[in-house]
Amino acid sequence: MSEILKRLSDEGVSIWLDDISRERLRTGNLAELVKDKHVVGVTSNPTIFAKALSQGTAYDDQVRDLAVRGVDVEEAARAITTYDIRWGCDVLRPVYDRTDGLDGRVSLEVDPRLAGDTERTVAEARALWWLVDRPNLFIKIPATEAGLPAITAALAEGISVNVTLIFSLERYGKVIDAFFAGLEKARENGHDLSKIASVASFFVSRVDTEIDKRLDKTGSGEAKALRSKAALANARLAYALYEEKFGTDRWKALKDAGARPQRPLWASTGVKDPDLSDTLYVDELVAPGTVNTMPEATLVAVADHGQISGDTVRGTYDDARAHMAALKDAGVDYDDVVRVLEEEGVEKFAVSWKEMLDSIRGELESKGAGA
Repeated sequence: MSEILKRLSDEGVSIWLDDISRERLRTGNLAELVKDKHVVGVTSNPTIFAKALSQGTAYDDQVRDLAVRGVDVEEAARAITTYDIRWGCDVLRPVYDRTDGLDGRVSLEVDPRLAGDTERTVAEARALWWLVDRPNLFIKIPATEAGLPAITAALAEGISVNVTLIFSLERYGKVIDAFFAGLEKARENGHDLSKIASVASFFVSRVDTEIDKRLDKTGSGEAKALRSKAALANARLAYALYEEKFGTDRWKALKDAGARPQRPLWASTGVKDPDLSDTLYVDELVAPGTVNTMPEATLVAVADHGQISGDTVRGTYDDARAHMAALKDAGVDYDDVVRVLEEEGVEKFAVSWKEMLDSIRGELESKGAGA
């Protein structure tokens, strides 16, 4: 086992893999990562599934059966993705049991094309929850304006939720409020709050990508000095907000009723800028009670040369606020940045979803013809 990953885990950071595929499951690779790399959870998204389906032959037998049965492409997509997630949940189930449900979680995203439709998002969340039928499942719901009431509604029914595509501090505050409201309704509905879990996926690297692009356009030395620091400042202030919100009487009442906190999850932690350390968004976001979901390349890099030196979040809040103020002075419109990132994030996943459906459609047609 990697001593560096063990150190990260000992600091209270749960290490999750930001990837899943049939090939990874059937070869035992995921189980190996759990055993050797301290991986205690898995996240997926439409881009990951689109990539998995485009490679190899792991899905051929299932697609052939779906084609013979005449299943339409939408239902085929559900059958294929839920099969992988169910299998992943079973691989991670010992972790779930060992940690009393804290980890061992696997996330499955609702159709991203529903991001603007509350009612259909809730209906899809229910359907996926029933189809996978595993207690260690997370249903991923985007933190769009339409997603907020869907988060509350899903939690109220006892569905554990991974809230995704969070970029702004204001929206993160609303996500936590939606979480509280969902648990309050779940308690009224008679659910055992200790069985309901949630994480809030706060995206990291994309913030630097967008803000650095805007800083580079100014061409000034002052702007250049601000590059590649916004993502960490934004995430650290998110943790400050987490500490604030989960120190309120509203949360204490839920905690006393058995509720678990909604943990901050650092997403998009693969470094996009080659000039930066490839472990930056892991080394500099170490804080207790958090999750860091990493692409495998980042996981391997951290295991090899990560610099884990204790808590790198608490105690940084004043510097983070000063940096965000400096960005504003440099002409960076934070509200516009996070708006663009949310819109692009939803669109990117919708495009990936369409690519996945197109791939399945092509496979269904070819396998059906072969049958």
